[in-house]
Amino acid sequence: MIETPYLLFLGDAPDQLAAKVAQGIKDWRPEFAVGQFRMEGCNADMGLTDMTLDEAKAAGAKTLVIGVANRGGIISPAWKKVLVTALEEGFDLASGLHNLLRDEPDLVAVAEATGRALHDVRVPEVDYPIANGVKRTGKRVLAVGTDCSVGKMYTALCLEKEMRDRGMKADFRATGQTGILITGDGVPLDAVVADFMAGSVEYITPDNDADHWDIIEGQGSLFHVSYSGVTMALIHGGQPDALIVCHEPTRDHMRGLPGYTLPSLEAVRDMATTLARVANPDAKVVGYAINTQHMSEADAKAYLAKVEADLGLPATDPFRFGAGNLVDALAAI
Repeated sequence: MIETPYLLFLGDAPDQLAAKVAQGIKDWRPEFAVGQFRMEGCNADMGLTDMTLDEAKAAGAKTLVIGVANRGGIISPAWKKVLVTALEEGFDLASGLHNLLRDEPDLVAVAEATGRALHDVRVPEVDYPIANGVKRTGKRVLAVGTDCSVGKMYTALCLEKEMRDRGMKADFRATGQTGILITGDGVPLDAVVADFMAGSVEYITPDNDADHWDIIEGQGSLFHVSYSGVTMALIHGGQPDALIVCHEPTRDHMRGLPGYTLPSLEAVRDMATTLARVANPDAKVVGYAINTQHMSEADAKAYLAKVEADLGLPATDPFRFGAGNLVDALAAI
C-alpha cells in the first residue's frame, strides 16, 4: 500500500496539463494532498502550499508522489537530486511514469540503504487473459475523447459520484496511473502488452448485477496517432452499452501533435459508435462531456447549449456543472 498523505511533486512541469496526475489527486483526494513541491521553472500550480521536504515531513507527508505525466513518461535527470533527498529524509516515492523507479540504480540504492519503498503504479500486477468477446452481464459506460487529457477520467469520476448519490450501483474502473492513485485499484492499461490490453479491460469489468454500471476510465483518442491503440482496447474490451464523448473546445491542435487538428464531435461519435458495435451491437453515444475550464461561465453555457441543439443529446461540463443530465441518459438505458 502507498502510505498517505502525499507531497505532490510537480518538478519542472511546463504547464498545468503536464501535472495532471497531481491535479487529479488534488481534486479527487484532497485529504491526501499535504502540499506541493515545485522546482525552478515549474509552470504548474495546484493551489496547494509550496513546501520544502522538511516542511512536508513536519506536516505529516509520508510519500512523495511524482505528479507529472510528461511525454514518454520519463524520470527527468533534473529531478534526481530531489528524489534522492526525499528518500534520505524518510519519504517513500510513488510514480506512474513508464520509466520505472525500480529501474533507476541510484534510487534503488538509496531506497535500500534508507529502508524506503519505491512504488511504480504503472506496472501490471496480473497476468491478463486475451479478450474473448463474450457478452458480460451488467452495464458499462466508456468515456471517449477528441484528444488526450480532455477530461475522460474526471467525467467518469463525476458519473460515479452522481450515480452513487442517487443510490445507483456504480463503480469507477481506473485504467491509468492517476485513477489508480486516486482509487487504489485498476489496470495501467498502456503498460499492458498489446495482445492483452482488451483482455485486461474485460478482467476489470466482469459479470455483475443487471442494474450495475461499470464506469470505465477512457484513455487516448481514436484520432490521436500516438495513443489510438489504447482507446481501441477499451472500446472492444469494455463492450460499452453507452459512450460519452469528451472534448476540450479551446485547443487548436492535438496534445503533442501540432500538425493535427482536433476531430469534430460528430466524427468521434460516428467512429466510436461503429467500432463499439463490433463488440456490442447495442452501443450508442448518450451525451457529451465538455471541459470548459478555460471558458467563462457564460461562454461555457452557450457552448453547451449549442452542442445540445446541434447534436440532439445532453451536454455538460460534469466537473463544473454536474453530471445529472448524463446520468439521466444512462438511467434510461
